[in-house]
Amino acid sequence: MEKKKRLVKIWDVKHMFESSLIIFFIIGALTTTAVYYVNTDEQYTSTPASPATVAHSPSVYDSLEGCDLFSGKWVHDNDSYPLYKEQECPYIPGEFACGQYGRMDSKYQQWRWQPHACSLPRFDAKQVLEKLRGKRIMFVGDSVNRNQWVSIVCMLQAVIPPGRKKMHKIQEVKQVQDVSLLTFKAFDYDVSIDFYWAPLLVESNADHPTKHKRTDRIVHIHSIEKHAKNWVNADVLVFNSYLWWGTPTLKILYDSLEDSTKYNVVTNHRAYRMVLRIWSKWVRTHINHARTQSYFMSMTATHHKGIDWGMQDNENCLNETEPVTKEHFWESGSDLKMMKTLELTLNNLKEKGVDVKMMNITQLTQYRKDGHPSIHRLFYSTLKAKQLSNPSRYADCTHWCLPGVPDIWNELLLAYILRGLK
Repeated sequence: MEKKKRLVKIWDVKHMFESSLIIFFIIGALTTTAVYYVNTDEQYTSTPASPATVAHSPSVYDSLEGCDLFSGKWVHDNDSYPLYKEQECPYIPGEFACGQYGRMDSKYQQWRWQPHACSLPRFDAKQVLEKLRGKRIMFVGDSVNRNQWVSIVCMLQAVIPPGRKKMHKIQEVKQVQDVSLLTFKAFDYDVSIDFYWAPLLVESNADHPTKHKRTDRIVHIHSIEKHAKNWVNADVLVFNSYLWWGTPTLKILYDSLEDSTKYNVVTNHRAYRMVLRIWSKWVRTHINHARTQSYFMSMTATHHKGIDWGMQDNENCLNETEPVTKEHFWESGSDLKMMKTLELTLNNLKEKGVDVKMMNITQLTQYRKDGHPSIHRLFYSTLKAKQLSNPSRYADCTHWCLPGVPDIWNELLLAYILRGLK
């Protein structure tokens, strides 16, 4: 009996020893597995992301220093773009709402700008709003600048809850029968993004924000303060002025617009130089550059002549669905002399200690003959039978569909703005 008990005890000890070995191996296996997954996760997060998925952080923007963001190519990327959906942004007006007005293709929304020497951060609306907290951004210029302003509003508004954002007109800033200042507010971030209509920068007969179809351009050359007094409190100013200088000549007034009998007729290039001189003097003397960042958007392409990219001379952007792929393509409607005048003005300002950065989006827009509304937009005047019989006659090849090309301008602009916010 005692011998049997000894055998049982020996078996129990042996069983316990074997069980301990099994438990030890199980724990070892689990530890190895856990270490493997931790290391795998570390390896994954430390792997450099592709250009389309670079994480958004201040250090990434700092790393763009010295990179020419405007030298690059368009890359189709339907994973990351569009940055928002047209139907989900209630602020897109009919001029830019191409899908709503019958455009059936969507590839034009899916292009990413890839600089040759670096990669843009992936857009993150919440992080951008956080970086812009307490800031006022103001776009000043014409309808293309308004196009860009609507774009940045759409890019940011989607992450703001209903009731915590508002779009409205500032009633204190009045023109003849309307207002020139529109503002979007993100309350939780105390961010204001404004647009001020001033297509010729100084006072002109095109100052009414909706009733401004005038072929006879009149510029009150020394009257900038009427507009500019509304710009001084911005943290970021984004100017543009190009389209309205397209007429061969303009009238330069020296008296008020109401007494428009004393004027000189000058070429558009001379008038542009004169106005930029007045504007640059105002910027130099009235803006606190320790507080305010200033930018000037360069001209954008207008694809009115299909012959520029191998089509018939009477064709234009209508029905175009792909970008131009030829490197350094330049459409004939872009006035290089105007662009050189702007560059010279900004260089002169820089020599005087005022850095207004030119956002050189001209070349990247040259390729995008597919990005315009053409006939897929709201037209505020009734189309005539002659126009309807030939849609290319009334195709809008100047403005841009949203979502679309202006979203890229804003990604580039934000790369500069956010890098400048310390």
